[in-house]
Amino acid sequence: MLSFVRNKRFVRDRSCLVTADQFRRLALSFPEAFASSHVNHPDFRVRGGKIFATLAYPDKKWGMVKLTPEQQEEFVRAEPKVFEPVKGGWGRGGATSVHLKAATNGILRPAMAAAWCIAAPKKLAREFEAKMK
Repeated sequence: MLSFVRNKRFVRDRSCLVTADQFRRLALSFPEAFASSHVNHPDFRVRGGKIFATLAYPDKKWGMVKLTPEQQEEFVRAEPKVFEPVKGGWGRGGATSVHLKAATNGILRPAMAAAWCIAAPKKLAREFEAKMK
């Protein structure tokens, strides 16, 4: 697990709230990330095609990051106005809704990085985490 998640070092810069375009740019900033779609929603994947984030679900006010249930619990506890579990089984598995109007880049980036690391091939994730230290 990423150290900034494990240590709960969330950046709380509230100066710049996240738009859908900013969510998209952030997702695509991770190594080997690319945009795709499924069920008429934009999604973001990493090499191998695993999804780590989506936009506009259930509507355009929201994004989603795929975390572990433990990570989800930490993010929801730290920023309940930004993060909430997706309803149903997907949410119990770690799928976490992001309320874009309440999020900032500093709050969203650690969650998206954690989601990207889960979806990325292990070697690529280890290389990324090493650079973050």
